[in-house]
Amino acid sequence: MIATLKAEDQGQLQLMEREDIDDEEDLFEAIDKLIAQGINSGDVKKLQDAGIYTCNGLMMHTKKHLTGIKGLSEAKVDKICEAAEKIVNYGYITGSDALLKRKAVVRITTGSQALDELLGGGIETMAITESFGEFRSGKTQLAHTLCVSTQLPTHMRGGNGKVAYIDTEGTFRPDRIVPIAERFGMDPGSVLDNIIYARAYTYEHQYNLLLGLAAKMAEEPFRLLIVDSVIALFRVDFTGRGELADRQQKLAQMLSRLTKIAEEFNVAVYMTNQVIADPGGGMFISDPKKPAGGHVLAHAATIRLMFRKGKGEQRVCKVFDAPNLPEAEAISFSLVL
Repeated sequence: MIATLKAEDQGQLQLMEREDIDDEEDLFEAIDKLIAQGINSGDVKKLQDAGIYTCNGLMMHTKKHLTGIKGLSEAKVDKICEAAEKIVNYGYITGSDALLKRKAVVRITTGSQALDELLGGGIETMAITESFGEFRSGKTQLAHTLCVSTQLPTHMRGGNGKVAYIDTEGTFRPDRIVPIAERFGMDPGSVLDNIIYARAYTYEHQYNLLLGLAAKMAEEPFRLLIVDSVIALFRVDFTGRGELADRQQKLAQMLSRLTKIAEEFNVAVYMTNQVIADPGGGMFISDPKKPAGGHVLAHAATIRLMFRKGKGEQRVCKVFDAPNLPEAEAISFSLVL
């Protein structure tokens, strides 16, 4: 069951609690259902302590990882996985079923009509959207706008849900949320209450914050996870070519976790990325820059957007890579302030 928004007497919108809604089906199967399949409640608690709160999420982990959880033997893990397979279907489905599953995808408005049209309706759930560009190109401003638009009801092109914000650069400003909320006709206090925020200082801290999100998303209706920025701490904590392989491996593990969160809880993941100089860009390219993170990050992102400054307050967005959107299409837009 997901949340919805109700109109208050003063014409503002406020998010309702999950338990107030009873006409929507759950998008995932709670890990507690394993008990009915004969799994010991103590073993279920061990899974929860390891950050696994749904049967869907359980099936996204390897048996090698599960046996690494203290107190779970290989025999127990085999039994747990067999029980989970009876609850959720992770085998083959038909193309028609896949199309039906895609109907659960929610597109969240960016606050810009031009940008929404470019993205086919907005930022998608069950997907990772990456935006990269120089400083002051609009990446973090879009993140702040999405914090508000995600809380709009679906008939207003919102996501009917809460927002989780992981800040690695110290750029989140709650005072910027206030005018955006007022622009959308929402109560700023309620909007801020429905955003959970964490400041990460190391790449390990960043990953642990993702692990802790599963418990919250299993209990409350979240629709958006923002990581701003995804690469900053990795560039600080790993230095030189000697640590590059280790950095990319750790980055891949974190990106894999983001992908699983997006699909497990039907949330949109919006992550910002930095750019680096591209010496191989060639002398005929006026501004040779490329997104940081290499191929590992490139393959993890579902949709990649390139931002750059335009005239005045305008920003230009170009679809750099997407499975279902035309490539190299650029537009100019002004973000909601």
